[in-house]
Amino acid sequence: MGAPPPNDTHPKIEALLIDGYRRMSPAQKLERVRMLTRAVQELALADVRGRHPDAGEQALRLASRWIERDLMIRAFDWDVQKVGY
Repeated sequence: MGAPPPNDTHPKIEALLIDGYRRMSPAQKLERVRMLTRAVQELALADVRGRHPDAGEQALRLASRWIERDLMIRAFDWDVQKVGY
């Protein structure tokens, strides 16, 4: 196993975060995950729009970041290796 990932969070702050997460209800944790997932999707969409501002297939480019290549080809006839993200 390799070295642990770098951590730029001070140990006291990390302890506070962990304590806060432990105090959250399952519904609160799920909402936090939902919000973070949405933020990642928004960042990915902004990247797609920046790379392809005039492209009409932005939704496919976005989906191809989460869906396996073979499924994208079968479902949408979209090969990310040919057209990019």
